[in-house]
Amino acid sequence: MITARVTVTLKNGVLDPQGKAIEGALGALGFDGVGQVRQGKVFDLKVDTDDRAKAETDVKAMCDKLLANTVIENYTISLD
Repeated sequence: MITARVTVTLKNGVLDPQGKAIEGALGALGFDGVGQVRQGKVFDLKVDTDDRAKAETDVKAMCDKLLANTVIENYTISLD
């Protein structure tokens, strides 16, 4: 069994209204000096194989087909 962590973030240049709202809320809470907040999402997956290459290939396919909108998002994969 291999654990995969997928981190999905917006590409540079894509507007991030949720990140902007978080940035404003942090300022309102007194956390000065925080800027350019970008939000993202994380997926932790258990892949039922001991073959790391197959796990990486399968997780990449999952990202391309469902987990990330590759038009506006980037993703990274780490395997444990």
